[in-house]
Amino acid sequence: MSDNAQQGVPYLDLKGEFEVLQAEWFAAIREIGAGGAYILGPNVRAFEQEAAQYVGSRHAIAVANGTDALVLSLRALEIGPGDEVITSPFTFFATAEAISTVGATPVFADIDGESFNLDPESVRARINKRTRAILPVHIFGNPASMTALGALAGTHGLALIEDAAQAFGARHGADTVGSLGDAGCFSFYPTKVLGCYGDGGLITTGSDAVRDRLLKLRNHGASAPFTHDELGYNSRLDEVQAALLRIKLRQLERDVSARRRVAAWYDQRLAGSDAIVPVHPDEGRHAYNLYTIRHPRRDALRALLNENRVGNSQCYPLGLHLQAVYRHLGYRPGDLPVVDRLCGETLSLPIFPAMSEAQVERVCELVKAV
Repeated sequence: MSDNAQQGVPYLDLKGEFEVLQAEWFAAIREIGAGGAYILGPNVRAFEQEAAQYVGSRHAIAVANGTDALVLSLRALEIGPGDEVITSPFTFFATAEAISTVGATPVFADIDGESFNLDPESVRARINKRTRAILPVHIFGNPASMTALGALAGTHGLALIEDAAQAFGARHGADTVGSLGDAGCFSFYPTKVLGCYGDGGLITTGSDAVRDRLLKLRNHGASAPFTHDELGYNSRLDEVQAALLRIKLRQLERDVSARRRVAAWYDQRLAGSDAIVPVHPDEGRHAYNLYTIRHPRRDALRALLNENRVGNSQCYPLGLHLQAVYRHLGYRPGDLPVVDRLCGETLSLPIFPAMSEAQVERVCELVKAV
């Protein structure tokens, strides 16, 4: 057995990344400690400015996590009880959970079988007088069909909120995701394209009014110290994580390029196999937070990868429309056929910036062996 086979292949390598970054990050932590500002301090403010500039958005507001970014954005756009928000069921639960948390109802549309993103025609069919927003997900780092979805939102007077949790650095045409709607929501969970070593999130917006509302909502609804206009949240990014994110943002283009190189290695080696490789936009850029394939014998493939200690993830095993928590909405198997089919075929393979070509080769050997 080769050394590569004996060692296996990790799903991602946060330990190796940390070893590279730790000296610079620890130096920043010492400065934070000496300065004594730990919450909403200078690193948070600087990161907000740097992230807004990168995304191409007028404002960026740092919050505690990606779920809060969605909840606060919905609140800032006055979406609540009695409202419906059309979104994808092929995503992490937080997307729909945030809609329910503000008292609105998630309406699930089907997805495109190639991009895994919302199908605009399925969205169109679900718009009614209660619809207040469309919430597309740039799933796995692949930008959604924002031109078509933006046109629908404009025609029907709907808010457009981007769930860009998995897609920092992705582009739709020449525009960076997060700059294409009324609000863009990012997660900095450690596994993300831009991740911290804890929880963190960000909201981007071009609206001064939305920015002002978000600044209050993230800090207990306070318009000034000890002055509260409404019920808000304790949702603040801390200085230590902001310092790390500033370091990682400076190297983000290099990391996205590395992810795209790894994806290209996969594409080349899996061509002609039973695996259907992910599509990337003709105009724009996939950030490859995950490299997710379709395979007709997904479960057998996953068993073989696990046996050989190759990291993988079944994203996603069951659409949100069929989860127990949403049973009351009345969806049944077959209502969203593309989602139902893909949940039985998709598997995410290892991808991270420092992944070697030999590691990709090992994964592909196993994929082709099924």
